[in-house]
Amino acid sequence: MPEDISERRKNSKAVDSNGPIEVTCAIIEKNGQVLAAQRGPAMAMPFKWEFPGGKINPGETPENCIIREIKEELGVEIQIKTMLPPSSHSYPDLYIRLHPFVCRITHGRIKPAEHHAVQWTAHDRLLALEWAEADVAVVKSYLNYRIGKQGI
Repeated sequence: MPEDISERRKNSKAVDSNGPIEVTCAIIEKNGQVLAAQRGPAMAMPFKWEFPGGKINPGETPENCIIREIKEELGVEIQIKTMLPPSSHSYPDLYIRLHPFVCRITHGRIKPAEHHAVQWTAHDRLLALEWAEADVAVVKSYLNYRIGKQGI
Protein backbone atom coordinates (compact mmCIF):
# COMPACT_ATOMS: atom_id res chain seq x y z
CA MET A 1 0.00 0.00 0.00
CA PRO A 2 1.46 3.42 -0.91
CA GLU A 3 2.71 5.50 1.96
CA ASP A 4 0.65 8.56 2.88
CA ILE A 5 2.22 11.77 1.48
CA SER A 6 2.18 13.51 4.87
CA GLU A 7 3.97 10.51 6.38
CA ARG A 8 6.59 10.61 3.59
CA ARG A 9 7.22 14.28 4.22
CA LYS A 10 7.55 13.72 7.97
CA ASN A 11 9.92 10.79 7.45
CA SER A 12 12.05 12.69 4.93
CA LYS A 13 12.36 15.66 7.32
CA ALA A 14 10.91 17.89 4.61
CA VAL A 15 7.75 19.95 4.89
CA ASP A 16 7.61 22.99 2.62
CA SER A 17 5.40 23.77 -0.35
CA ASN A 18 6.81 27.21 -1.23
CA GLY A 19 9.99 26.08 -2.93
CA PRO A 20 12.75 23.58 -2.67
CA ILE A 21 13.50 21.94 0.64
CA GLU A 22 17.11 22.82 1.47
CA VAL A 23 18.91 19.67 2.61
CA THR A 24 22.55 18.81 3.32
CA CYS A 25 24.40 15.52 2.96
CA ALA A 26 27.84 14.31 4.01
CA ILE A 27 30.14 12.30 1.79
CA ILE A 28 32.35 10.97 4.56
CA GLU A 29 35.72 9.65 3.37
CA LYS A 30 38.02 7.21 5.16
CA ASN A 31 40.91 5.15 3.81
CA GLY A 32 39.84 5.48 0.18
CA GLN A 33 36.21 4.60 0.90
CA VAL A 34 32.96 6.52 1.41
CA LEU A 35 30.23 5.99 3.99
CA ALA A 36 26.83 5.07 2.54
CA ALA A 37 23.71 4.87 4.71
CA GLN A 38 20.70 2.65 4.02
CA ARG A 39 17.27 4.08 4.77
CA GLY A 40 15.14 2.16 7.26
CA PRO A 41 11.93 0.25 6.49
CA ALA A 42 9.68 2.97 7.98
CA MET A 43 11.35 5.81 6.04
CA ALA A 44 10.29 7.11 2.63
CA MET A 45 12.19 5.17 -0.06
CA PRO A 46 12.89 2.26 2.31
CA PHE A 47 16.22 0.44 1.95
CA LYS A 48 17.59 2.88 -0.64
CA TRP A 49 21.10 4.14 -0.04
CA GLU A 50 21.91 7.78 0.62
CA PHE A 51 24.53 10.07 2.04
CA PRO A 52 23.49 10.97 5.60
CA GLY A 53 22.30 14.48 6.35
CA GLY A 54 19.09 16.43 6.74
CA LYS A 55 17.02 19.56 6.44
CA ILE A 56 18.55 22.98 7.03
CA ASN A 57 16.74 24.77 9.84
CA PRO A 58 15.69 28.43 9.48
CA GLY A 59 18.69 30.68 10.12
CA GLU A 60 21.14 27.76 9.98
CA THR A 61 24.02 27.65 7.50
CA PRO A 62 24.46 24.52 5.38
CA GLU A 63 27.83 23.96 7.09
CA ASN A 64 26.32 24.11 10.58
CA CYS A 65 23.45 21.90 9.46
CA ILE A 66 25.64 19.06 8.19
CA ILE A 67 27.78 19.10 11.34
CA ARG A 68 24.62 18.96 13.51
CA GLU A 69 22.89 16.31 11.41
CA ILE A 70 25.87 13.95 11.37
CA LYS A 71 26.25 14.29 15.13
CA GLU A 72 22.52 13.47 15.55
CA GLU A 73 22.33 10.67 12.96
CA LEU A 74 25.70 8.97 13.38
CA GLY A 75 27.05 10.18 16.74
CA VAL A 76 30.33 11.45 15.28
CA GLU A 77 32.00 14.80 14.77
CA ILE A 78 33.14 15.72 11.28
CA GLN A 79 35.36 18.22 9.54
CA ILE A 80 34.25 19.62 6.20
CA LYS A 81 36.90 19.27 3.50
CA THR A 82 34.96 20.88 0.64
CA MET A 83 31.45 21.57 -0.61
CA LEU A 84 30.32 20.19 -3.95
CA PRO A 85 27.81 22.01 -6.17
CA PRO A 86 24.19 21.72 -4.96
CA SER A 87 21.84 19.55 -6.99
CA SER A 88 18.06 19.60 -7.18
CA HIS A 89 15.59 16.76 -7.52
CA SER A 90 11.81 16.59 -7.83
CA TYR A 91 9.97 13.74 -6.16
CA PRO A 92 6.22 13.36 -6.76
CA ASP A 93 5.40 15.13 -3.48
CA LEU A 94 8.41 17.38 -2.84
CA TYR A 95 11.28 19.25 -4.44
CA ILE A 96 14.68 19.27 -2.73
CA ARG A 97 17.97 21.06 -3.21
CA LEU A 98 20.80 18.94 -1.85
CA HIS A 99 24.01 20.59 -0.58
CA PRO A 100 26.76 17.93 -0.49
CA PHE A 101 29.88 18.20 1.65
CA VAL A 102 32.97 16.02 1.45
CA CYS A 103 33.97 15.36 5.05
CA ARG A 104 36.07 13.28 7.38
CA ILE A 105 35.36 12.01 10.90
CA THR A 106 37.39 13.80 13.57
CA HIS A 107 35.94 12.21 16.71
CA GLY A 108 33.68 9.37 17.74
CA ARG A 109 32.53 5.96 16.62
CA ILE A 110 29.63 5.61 14.17
CA LYS A 111 26.36 4.64 15.87
CA PRO A 112 23.47 4.99 13.38
CA ALA A 113 20.36 6.48 15.04
CA GLU A 114 18.03 6.52 12.02
CA HIS A 115 19.44 4.29 9.29
CA HIS A 116 18.93 0.57 8.79
CA ALA A 117 22.63 0.08 7.97
CA VAL A 118 25.80 1.95 7.09
CA GLN A 119 28.77 0.68 5.11
CA TRP A 120 32.12 1.85 3.82
CA THR A 121 32.13 1.57 0.04
CA ALA A 122 35.00 1.87 -2.42
CA HIS A 123 34.68 4.76 -4.88
CA ASP A 124 34.44 2.38 -7.85
CA ARG A 125 31.52 0.50 -6.20
CA LEU A 126 29.35 3.50 -5.34
CA LEU A 127 27.21 3.35 -8.48
CA ALA A 128 26.45 -0.33 -7.80
CA LEU A 129 24.28 0.64 -4.79
CA GLU A 130 20.57 1.38 -5.20
CA TRP A 131 20.59 5.08 -4.32
CA ALA A 132 17.68 7.35 -3.45
CA GLU A 133 17.03 9.28 -6.66
CA ALA A 134 18.23 12.65 -5.33
CA ASP A 135 21.57 11.13 -4.30
CA VAL A 136 22.41 9.73 -7.75
CA ALA A 137 23.48 13.16 -9.04
CA VAL A 138 25.53 13.68 -5.89
CA VAL A 139 27.33 10.35 -6.37
CA LYS A 140 28.20 11.34 -9.95
CA SER A 141 29.34 14.81 -8.88
CA TYR A 142 31.51 13.27 -6.16
CA LEU A 143 33.09 10.81 -8.60
CA ASN A 144 33.89 13.72 -10.96
CA TYR A 145 35.40 15.61 -8.03
CA ARG A 146 37.58 12.58 -7.22
CA ILE A 147 38.77 12.34 -10.83
CA GLY A 148 39.66 16.04 -10.86
CA LYS A 149 41.41 15.76 -7.51
CA GLN A 150 43.56 12.88 -8.82
CA GLY A 151 44.37 14.78 -12.00
CA ILE A 152 43.20 11.95 -14.23
